[in-house]
Amino acid sequence: MVRRSPLVIGHRGAPGYRPEHSRSSYDLALEFGVDAVEPDIVVSSDGVLVVRHENEISGTTDVADRPEFADRRTTKSVDGAELTGWFAEDFTWDELSTLRCRERLPKLRPSSATFDDQQPVLRLRDVLDLVREGSLAQGREIGVVLEIKHATYFGSIGWDIAELVDRELREAGWAGGALPLTIESFESTVLFRLQERGIPAVYIYLLEAAGRPYDLLAQHGKAAPTYARTASPAGLDGLVGRVDGISVDKRMILAPDKLGRLTGPSAVMADAHDRGLRVFTWTCRPENSFLIGQFRGHGGAAAFGDWESEWAVIRDAGVDGVFVDHPDLGVAFFGS
Repeated sequence: MVRRSPLVIGHRGAPGYRPEHSRSSYDLALEFGVDAVEPDIVVSSDGVLVVRHENEISGTTDVADRPEFADRRTTKSVDGAELTGWFAEDFTWDELSTLRCRERLPKLRPSSATFDDQQPVLRLRDVLDLVREGSLAQGREIGVVLEIKHATYFGSIGWDIAELVDRELREAGWAGGALPLTIESFESTVLFRLQERGIPAVYIYLLEAAGRPYDLLAQHGKAAPTYARTASPAGLDGLVGRVDGISVDKRMILAPDKLGRLTGPSAVMADAHDRGLRVFTWTCRPENSFLIGQFRGHGGAAAFGDWESEWAVIRDAGVDGVFVDHPDLGVAFFGS
């Protein structure tokens, strides 16, 4: 099957309409016709790969309202940041499975928040199975873009996340190359370890607009390359033959100035394509809160601004994959 260009990826399902990483969020994304969905994974205390945006789970579940788990609240350092809350790695999967999903941005997405406390947390296996079932039901290939979270942190507490992912993909029938699989991370070392394990996939290196990747920071300190350095022509040269592409914060393409005015598209897309690297971008959202200043409109943070104009810059620059929170809008806009 020939896929549209760019690839339209349901970012955590369809979180513009349902709590992220919930079953209904994924079901809706598949119904809207995405090319792939993107689950983020963290690890439970008994080594189960759990689908959550972060390992601190109080913002996306009802854990803070569960008196039986009140004593699990703690403070930890994750990737150099101090966080206080409840962490997936302090719960068994059986305990996590009793939690219910909540909308992460209830003030921006109150309609989605009406689905709070109705759906259980999912495992990676659940998402892999539902995507396979959706592909069969719709008679088309639907992919998974698997984002690995905090690999260095989980390694520091005894979990080899590459080994866990390898085992899960093999047991779920996603490690043979027959199903469209992309693996991405902000840490290149975990991508390389999975490549060494022979998992056939498209490997995408996630790049922030600022800062340094934590795995390299932990190894090399301030000598670690910045994300900006990696996105430069010389940095991209070093990725050729190591990964299949990069996924960048959309601001790295739009290049807004200090007043929020568009100066892009920047050279990063052309530079990567010149080296045979694919370019994905995150995250295309229509709400004013997420648009650069030039494209914001009236009605407050939750209102939709001139998202079509912002997205058109990204589309016309030749992006290979886009992450969207509203898959119906993404499929209609980028698939046309």
